[in-house]
Amino acid sequence: MITILDDTFSELNAYLESNKPSKIIFLTDENTHEHCLPFLLSNVTTEVPYEVIEIEPGEELKTIDTATQLWEILSDFEADRKTLMINLGGGVITDLGGFVASTYKRGVSFINIPTTLLAMCDAAIGGKNGIDHQFLKNIVGTFANAEQIFIYPGFLETLPYTDLRSGFAEMLKHGLIADRKHWEDLTAISELRPENIAPFIERSTEIKQEIVQQDFKEQNIRKTLNFGHTIGHALESLFLKSGRPIPHGEAIAIGMICETRLSYLNKLITEEVSDEIIKQIKKYFPLHDISSFKTKEILHLMTNDKKNSLGEISFSLIDGIGSSCHDQRVSDDEITEVLTFYNNMTA
Repeated sequence: MITILDDTFSELNAYLESNKPSKIIFLTDENTHEHCLPFLLSNVTTEVPYEVIEIEPGEELKTIDTATQLWEILSDFEADRKTLMINLGGGVITDLGGFVASTYKRGVSFINIPTTLLAMCDAAIGGKNGIDHQFLKNIVGTFANAEQIFIYPGFLETLPYTDLRSGFAEMLKHGLIADRKHWEDLTAISELRPENIAPFIERSTEIKQEIVQQDFKEQNIRKTLNFGHTIGHALESLFLKSGRPIPHGEAIAIGMICETRLSYLNKLITEEVSDEIIKQIKKYFPLHDISSFKTKEILHLMTNDKKNSLGEISFSLIDGIGSSCHDQRVSDDEITEVLTFYNNMTA
């Protein structure tokens, strides 16, 4: 269940009162520990004892080594199976915290309180929890739903602009794959500011939730949520490996540009529609130079993506603004063509 919180946090307090965990573990990173945790704790009225775990921020920490350290800390805190883990942070914290909670003692309850736009609209929702390994995104993980997701839009005020923009990419994706009006509402925003974006968060969460409820284990329609991610995740991994990571949303923006063009090459949309979508994405996102990455490297990472099978790359593409399809097979030549198309835009 997803709940939008007001300043009283009354729904969160009601949840804690009715569920009575034995202990609460707050997982934060340095940023949310400083900017969000004090406000949260000042509004939580429970008398349940709690501990706070703080890790360094960044995708680089979403690894098995960090997970191992967290399992050990939970054990040191004598966390039992009635312990509640509260993941307070962005996508890294909710992905990692959900993974640790769903595996510790075969699973303890956890709730997500996302603090970034990316987590509010996407990462914290849907029951996917995971870690990266050998620069492969979310290659190890679990399907396990948070008990609750509490969204407090006020936390957006703590974000740097690049983080706000990163989350906006996932919102645009939701519009492209499922709701033309949502896309049109979002692309009418002239300036990415918390107060301009906040009114549309709930619709993005609804789109994701509606799709996930139809296909929790991602056998069919949930695959459409991967639009922009097949190429985007491969490039994100290469940027990370090169020591110059870029925000997740910026990688997904590259992926959406390339996969929109792929949709055109596969005659799912017209070139005019493709050009209009790409124009709107470019309005908000910088173009990154990917010319140093070899096409062979990109193809290898896409082949190893967890969504593929039998060595074939599977794409989710769009067949209109607000409409999508999944399990689309495309040739290596077409992938090379769209990467060249993107490189030409940055030249």
